[in-house]
Amino acid sequence: MAQEIAYIADKSDITEELTRAKSHIKQFDQWLDTPEAVGRKLDFLLQEINREVNTIGSKASAAQISLHVVQIKNELEKIREQVQIFCRSLAF
Repeated sequence: MAQEIAYIADKSDITEELTRAKSHIKQFDQWLDTPEAVGRKLDFLLQEINREVNTIGSKASAAQISLHVVQIKNELEKIREQVQIFCRSLAF
């Protein structure tokens, strides 16, 4: 029984995903301040953040976390659209 509880607790632990998401967000912020072309890098980081958020959503059983996951994914999509628009404007 104790092993089963430990397994369930480990399976629902989102600490690693939160740590990676924070790291990606920090890197995203740093790349925004660089003068070089970073559109593809930003797009890649958004994809990675989205992946972490998806994993958090699948691991978390709390309804409140699921609500936040949906909100975060919505905001990530808005940011991705802005990055793509910005990259297209630089191409002209």
